Amino acid sequence: MQKEYYVREERITEKTEIEREIELIKAIIRTREELKNSNKNFEYAQDGLVDYFSYQIKANQAKLDYLIKIAKSKGIEVDMISDIKFTLEDEEEAV
Repeated sequence: MQKEYYVREERITEKTEIEREIELIKAIIRTREELKNSNKNFEYAQDGLVDYFSYQIKANQAKLDYLIKIAKSKGIEVDMISDIKFTLEDEEEAV
């Protein structure tokens, strides 16, 4: 029995710096929205879900802090125009 190995036919291209920055901005926006949703859900949570949403809020906040730290180190600023632009692009991709 011979071992079969996968052979890559094409070279996988790396993302450009601009594409990576756009991905980072989109991740910040998505995480911020997840944090908002977690906060809303926490307000109406009952019994055991209170703990769940409090952990979810803490996790989303830590993730958002980390992503913003990376963005600041790269000199990226998420202004309202970028926010709206990338939010609309995400909505269009989802449809």
